[in-house]
Amino acid sequence: MFTTFLFYALSTVLLAAAVGVITARNPVYAALFLILAFVSSAVLWLLLEAEFLAIVLVLVYVGAVMVLFLFVVMMLDINVTTLREGFLRYAPVGAIVAGIIVLELAYVIWFRSDGLPVGTQLVPRDAAYSSTEELGKVLYTQYLYPFELAGMLLLLAIVAAILLTMRHRPGLKVQDVAEQVKVQRGDRIRMVKMKSESE
Repeated sequence: MFTTFLFYALSTVLLAAAVGVITARNPVYAALFLILAFVSSAVLWLLLEAEFLAIVLVLVYVGAVMVLFLFVVMMLDINVTTLREGFLRYAPVGAIVAGIIVLELAYVIWFRSDGLPVGTQLVPRDAAYSSTEELGKVLYTQYLYPFELAGMLLLLAIVAAILLTMRHRPGLKVQDVAEQVKVQRGDRIRMVKMKSESE
């Protein structure tokens, strides 16, 4: 009973956080809502006894990816006023896309399967069972090539984020190491000889 209540409470928090991500006008607030959504999803994974997925979701996404995302948002200097102007203009398109996704999910759940697994009970496992070991066996045998492809896509995303932050802007001061090395003492310090003055 408590597990069911906890599931519905966390699902409500997760849905509210997801709505907050797409409706927040400040990008930093949207990132914070996304962190809340990730943490709620991690607790849901714990309820399903998938401890490895839960801890990876917290450590990788919340601890690394979201912090990097916040740094990128702050470095890109996004104009919040422009984002506010375009929200209402693209809201109907977003509602149509959201409706299509809901219809696809309903089709998969009710027509391609036996409906929502409401009465399904989790299979009890013994203490020696490790979900991490089982996931590793499947990931590095059956899904090895998709796993490697996902790693390459993440590498391309990192390179793209670096290129976005290193764009040339007018008035940007760039360090010239060669000019700094060629500087002599006389170029930096000018000795001035002055007579002392008595009070």
